[in-house]
Amino acid sequence: MDPGLALERRNSPGAPRPVVFVVMDGVGQGPRDAGDAVHLADTPTLDWLQEHAAFRTLCAHGRAVGLPSDSDMGNSEVGHNALGAGRVIQQGASLVEQAMTSRSVFAGDVWRGIIEQCTAGGGTLHLLGLLSDGNVHSHERHLHAIVRRADEEGVAAVRVHVLLDGRDVEDHSCTRYLERLEEVLDPIRAKPGRSYLIASGGGRMVTTMDRYEADWRIVERGWRAHVLGEGRQFPSALDAVRGLRAEEAGVSDQFLPPFVVRDDDGPVGPMRDGDACIFFNFRGDRAIEICQAFDDGDAFDAFDRGTRPRVLFAGMTLYDGDRGVPRRYLVPPPIIERTLSERLAATEIAQFAVSETQKYGHVTYFWNGNRSGKFDESLESYCEVPSPEPPFEARPEMSAGGVTDALLAALRGGTYAFLRCNYANGDMVGHTGLLEPTVHAVECVDAELGRILEALRSQGGTLVVTADHGNADDMYVRTRDGTPRRDESGRIVPRTSHTLNPVGFWVWRTEGEQPRFREDLPEAGLANVAATVVDLLGFVAPEELEPSLLAW
Repeated sequence: MDPGLALERRNSPGAPRPVVFVVMDGVGQGPRDAGDAVHLADTPTLDWLQEHAAFRTLCAHGRAVGLPSDSDMGNSEVGHNALGAGRVIQQGASLVEQAMTSRSVFAGDVWRGIIEQCTAGGGTLHLLGLLSDGNVHSHERHLHAIVRRADEEGVAAVRVHVLLDGRDVEDHSCTRYLERLEEVLDPIRAKPGRSYLIASGGGRMVTTMDRYEADWRIVERGWRAHVLGEGRQFPSALDAVRGLRAEEAGVSDQFLPPFVVRDDDGPVGPMRDGDACIFFNFRGDRAIEICQAFDDGDAFDAFDRGTRPRVLFAGMTLYDGDRGVPRRYLVPPPIIERTLSERLAATEIAQFAVSETQKYGHVTYFWNGNRSGKFDESLESYCEVPSPEPPFEARPEMSAGGVTDALLAALRGGTYAFLRCNYANGDMVGHTGLLEPTVHAVECVDAELGRILEALRSQGGTLVVTADHGNADDMYVRTRDGTPRRDESGRIVPRTSHTLNPVGFWVWRTEGEQPRFREDLPEAGLANVAATVVDLLGFVAPEELEPSLLAW
C-alpha cells in the first residue's frame, strides 16, 4: 500500500463519526405508480429521512458508471466499482465492446492459440455464456462476432452452450435470442465442412452462473450439461424451451432446467480432449466458479467433474485479478487503483464491511476495485452473513436482519470510523418480477435501516444511504410512452431486470446543522459519492475523484 495515498485533513471538521454507509441494492427512484414497489411499500424510515436529511438523486446507469451508452442499465458490479473508486471507470462491457469493434480481440495471443487448437489441432470451439442483449453480463452481439470470426479463420466445428436470461431482459424472451443465434449459425453450417450447433443450455439461476460459492450445485449442473453432455435431451434448444415450459407453465427463463441437444448419434456437443472453450461473459461475479472448474486441475474439489477432458479454456476478460481467474482471457480488464478503501487504509481509518452472501463481493471485491484482499488487515474487517436458499420471493426478508446485527455489533465496538453494508433484498427479490414479495422486501430493508438510525441517534454519527441501481422501483415492462405492456391475455408483463431510474442519496447527521448539497452538479452520479464520504470524514478529497456533493 502506498503511504502517499494518505488523505489530507481539512482545517474544518467533517460530520460526526462514525460514518455509516448503506446501499439498498436495487432500490431506485421510480414512477411512483402501481408498478413501483418502492412507492407501494410502507417505508417510515425513508419517509423520515426524506423530511429530515439532505436528499438528492444520483445517476446509476450508462456512461455515469462507465457503460457504453446511456441506454445501458446499471448493475451491482459497476455501481459498487463507481462507489468505491470515486471516478468513472470504463467497465468490462465498454472494454469488450471496444475490442470487438476494433477487432483487436482477434489479434491477441489467447485468440490465436485457440484458433490454432481448433484448426491445426482439429479441436471443436465451444462458446459458453449468457445469451441476451442485456449488456450486464454479456451481449449476444459479442457471441455472434466470435462465431463469424471462427468461420472466417477456418474453424470447422463450433458448439454454443447457452445460458438463458429473463433477468436482465424481458422474461420469456429467450426464444427470440435463440432464433437470432440460429440465424447466425444457419448460413455457416450450410457450408461444406462446417458444423456449427447449439449444444446445451439452461436458465442462468440454476445452471452454471452461481456466485460467491452460494450453491456449487448450480455450476455442477452446467458442467454436466456443457462439458459431459449429460441431462435432459431435446432435438434443439428451441424444442427444449418449449418442452420445459409445457411441463411447468409460466416458468421464468432464468429458472429453466439444464438441457442437452442431441441428434441421431446422441448429444451433439460434449467437450473432448483437444477442444477449446471461451466463456464469453464479461462480468466477473457469476463467471469465477465455472472458470475454476476448468482451470483448477486436480486441486478442484467443489464437485465431482467426472472424466475431465483436456480443454484449452479462456474467459472474455480477467474476472478476479488477485486469484488470476481465469488463467487465459481475451480482453484485459479495467485497472482500478487508488480506491476509497485504499486511501482510507493509508490514512489509518478503520473500516468495516458487511453483507449477506448474495452481495458480499460487492461491498468487498467490487468496492475495492476488483480486488479480493484487504489493503490493511489491521484496519479492515469484513463480515459475510449467509443468504437463505432461493427462491427469494419465499423469504423476501432474506438475511437483512443478520446484516444489521453484524453492523450494529461493529458500531457498538467503537473501532470503526467508516462502516458500509449492502441489503440485497430489493435487487434479488425484484429480479423475480413478483410485485408483492418485492414490496415486502423493500419494507424489510426500511425496517433494518430504522434500526441503524436508532443506534446512531443514541451513539452519534452520520448516516449515508443510497442504491447501486434501480430494480424494485419498476416492476412493469413499459411501452415507449411509459404505460405498462400487456401480453396476449391482457396481463401486465412483469419486469425482472434493472431499471434506468436514478437512485436516492440521503445524508443525515446526529448533531449540528444538516448538510446541504451543491447546486452546480445536477448530473452527478455514483462516482461522486467517494469524495463525499472523504468530505464527511473530515479530509480533503483528491482532485482525481469526482467532486464531493456537499456544500459546507
